[in-house]
Amino acid sequence: MTSESIACLKEHRPISDEQIDQLIAQGCTCDDWSKVLVAPGFRAETVRSTRFSGEVKLGVFEKQVSFFGGVSAPTGISNATIHNCTVGDNVYVSRVRNYIANYVIEDDAVIDNIDLLAVEGESSFGNGLEVAVVNEAGGREIPIYDQLSAQTAYVLAFYRHRPAVIEDLRKMIADYAASVTRSAGLVGKGARVINCRIIKNVKVGPAAVVEAVNKLDDGSINSCPEDPVYIGPGVFAEHFIACSGSKITDGTIIYKCFIGQGTVLSRQYSAENSVFFANCGGFHGEACAVFAG
Repeated sequence: MTSESIACLKEHRPISDEQIDQLIAQGCTCDDWSKVLVAPGFRAETVRSTRFSGEVKLGVFEKQVSFFGGVSAPTGISNATIHNCTVGDNVYVSRVRNYIANYVIEDDAVIDNIDLLAVEGESSFGNGLEVAVVNEAGGREIPIYDQLSAQTAYVLAFYRHRPAVIEDLRKMIADYAASVTRSAGLVGKGARVINCRIIKNVKVGPAAVVEAVNKLDDGSINSCPEDPVYIGPGVFAEHFIACSGSKITDGTIIYKCFIGQGTVLSRQYSAENSVFFANCGGFHGEACAVFAG
């Protein structure tokens, strides 16, 4: 069972008239309050200056969240627009200048000071994307997916003389991409999305830190609590998959790339149509059609 489905199975009930009145008094609005469901124990005082639309589910906000510099704040939602979202327990959402749309936000996540976080239509979050490695003119494309290994990628790129094998691998990857295609994105448990601009069609895994990025579009950040992913200031990333323990920061630009476990891309690095497997590093340079690792 996926984390998205687990979040959606939490018990919720219709919001009460008293809670609606309190939310309105606190500056909240909604197109249709009957579409807002809340978890048992929900307290209306934890949500302020927020606009709701579509199907919305809200958890219980009763903890404090800590920020850099020793600052802390109570969990809850303020100064945001929420559309078609499920919000877990003890989530902190504040200062969303545009809106959050079509996302499952799991327990203990933090979303603060962002422009946009949204999914439109259905997305496979970078899975199944063709990356033209080795030959910039094409012919050795690798369809990337969350579980891609260097060995599988090597066979896909260099064993074109074994068409039956290539066909089977491509079908396996296409089936996987179809299985993870969703109309809702994910901000995983304990993830932090802070001081960011535009994030579209991106899955953010548990414990990931996404900080001060310029643009993320069509990607998967496959973080985990044991080995979080960090996406840092100034990053532009489109059509990508970032694996556990990877770090992409300091103005790095990536387009159609697979970033393997423990890989670090930093200091204005630029990469296009490339795959980087475990523990690669890229700094002050560029890569095009590179098979690394």
